[in-house]
Amino acid sequence: MKKVILGLSTLCLITFTSCKEENAAKKIEESNLAAAAKRDAVSSKFPKLEFDKKEHDFGEIEAKTQVETVFKYKNTGDAPLVITDIKSSCGCTVPKDWSREPLASGESGQFTVKFNGSGQNKVTKTVTVTANTEKGTEVVKISAFVKPDPNAKPAVKPAQ
Repeated sequence: MKKVILGLSTLCLITFTSCKEENAAKKIEESNLAAAAKRDAVSSKFPKLEFDKKEHDFGEIEAKTQVETVFKYKNTGDAPLVITDIKSSCGCTVPKDWSREPLASGESGQFTVKFNGSGQNKVTKTVTVTANTEKGTEVVKISAFVKPDPNAKPAVKPAQ
């Protein structure tokens, strides 16, 4: 027990004597302060992704008919826009042809969305755009009324 108390006393003595009374503010260099201020000013600037339309309705289409539309967008923010990924809510909707290069403020771009006409009646799909905007993702939608396939075999109901 005496060894434990002696050890703790020694540790406390070393801790208290090794701390010097120095002002931490004196250790900050002016060049580092200026660089930090510049970095913080730039980090608050984000690109802003604005679309010409957020939704597209294909109207009535026949089942299994492939249709496509183009979503146009513009960077209206203060920093270069980088789209890292575009994904749809299911495999029947395929986004393609977008630029992976940075888009400067004021510049425009576009991507195509293909829909293969699957489903029945009113169908709505979402396409999520992942980018370096403040929100991180933006969503656009497509919809269509898919008419039944006249060549499809009717579903057979079991007899009751």
